[in-house]
Amino acid sequence: MSSSSRPPSPQQDLWSSILNSVSSTRSIPSKNVIVLGEPESGKSTLVRALLQKQDQHSTGVDGDDADRTGGAGDAKDGWGRTDFALGYEWADVRDEADEGKSPFRPIHTIARLSVYTVPSSSPAHLSLLPHFLPPKSAMPHSLVMIVLDWTRPWSFVDQLQTWLAWVEKWVHGDGARELEVIREEGKERLQSHLQHYTEPTASGTSDPLAQAATTLNSTLLPLGQGTLTHNSSGIPIIVVCTKADLIDDEEDTVVGGGLGLLKGKGGEWEERTDGIMQALRTICLKYGAALFYSTPQPSVLAQLRLYTLHFLFTPLPPAPSLSTAPSDAAPLKNPFPFPHRPNVLDRDRILVPAGWDSWGKISVVREGFDAARWGEAWERDLDGDGGGAKEMFRVLVGGDQPDRSIPLPALITTEPEQAFLARYHETLAKDPDRDPRGPFRPQPQNGTEHTGGVVGPMSSSSFTLPSVVKVMTELDGEDVAARLARAAAGGVRRVRVFSVPIISYSSSPTYLISLFIRPN
Repeated sequence: MSSSSRPPSPQQDLWSSILNSVSSTRSIPSKNVIVLGEPESGKSTLVRALLQKQDQHSTGVDGDDADRTGGAGDAKDGWGRTDFALGYEWADVRDEADEGKSPFRPIHTIARLSVYTVPSSSPAHLSLLPHFLPPKSAMPHSLVMIVLDWTRPWSFVDQLQTWLAWVEKWVHGDGARELEVIREEGKERLQSHLQHYTEPTASGTSDPLAQAATTLNSTLLPLGQGTLTHNSSGIPIIVVCTKADLIDDEEDTVVGGGLGLLKGKGGEWEERTDGIMQALRTICLKYGAALFYSTPQPSVLAQLRLYTLHFLFTPLPPAPSLSTAPSDAAPLKNPFPFPHRPNVLDRDRILVPAGWDSWGKISVVREGFDAARWGEAWERDLDGDGGGAKEMFRVLVGGDQPDRSIPLPALITTEPEQAFLARYHETLAKDPDRDPRGPFRPQPQNGTEHTGGVVGPMSSSSFTLPSVVKVMTELDGEDVAARLARAAAGGVRRVRVFSVPIISYSSSPTYLISLFIRPN
């Protein structure tokens, strides 16, 4: 047998597999999710759902990928947990067909999902993110998730303006020309995604008639009124209102401590919560954002995770054709299709995908809502004028905006010791023989001088040694002097310390600590 016909050595196969695995790992793209929210808003629950990490304090979240996840600085919020300045975790995103496979079978990794968590809107926290996610490299592969808390509904508009203003500042970066090109490409991609959106059917597939009309007609309809008027970079945005299961609690409790609203189904509370949803949908429409209401239910969190991947992997818009004839090129397919239909009826699981909503659909929820007026009010707030969306939202929610923190008690400042003594130095120096206990003595009654009552350290004027010996003798029945003499002659075996009441001339008994020496 010739040497050329010999099979390759095992060492060569081993090195080839190692090199191939390293090459495939380096080629895996990275997708980023930026989670923005105030403390204790439920961010950690959403992060665990996105990464499919199982929490030891909760159940229901799929934890099959727990061994394939990792990270440092987990930003957890809640009682007994800590918010780090910037949280980071990651997980491998597998193909939809491989999601249910056994970990022992080969799987295909599409991307690596990195989740960055900003614990609050403090400038100290927000200033860290651009160092880890420069907009020039991260913007085309990032999604922003803004977390609002349904236990503080009065803060929705304020927080949205804060977070959206920061996103706009982040995407502009240093104002380089390269960033401007990236922003234009991102907005074209988002606009194409909104225009090509088709509502899934009841079976979970896209409407074939709508898809056929989109394929045959090369001219897309323009965006509706109030749609994508902002978001210059086209970065995908999802607004998530957490703790939606508390909207319609059975218990009638006052929300916010000052809103003057009673929770419960029906009545004024339901009318105002519908108005809040309409306001949020109007704002999301301006930025091409999606709106979700989330609960700890696994099915709700699974829908949010799937839509996040669907939005992250939005394909590039089809290239414009130079000819006037319709293009026969099939549109690019999203590797994570979203088969769930919009839901605006179930108040604890609202689902409004980007591209579905419009002013007309928003107005149907509750009569009297003017989406155009809310859009103009939002613009006034951005311009710094008064009477904008913040004021309208405060009227909608009802009552004055409550205090967001428990008022602290008044600060007690103690006077330094030397300053206190200096104030009384002159008075004490004028009368050195003055008894400092005088102000504390009881006032004399019936014009007679009151000599009883001892406050402060005892002196020889209060109790003399003969009076102490007399009392001790009466109590013990033996001369104390004789006992002390015997103890001195025979040595001391044990000393016993206890207190005995001394009958004073006043009505208040005084206790004297005595040493009883027991001889051998």
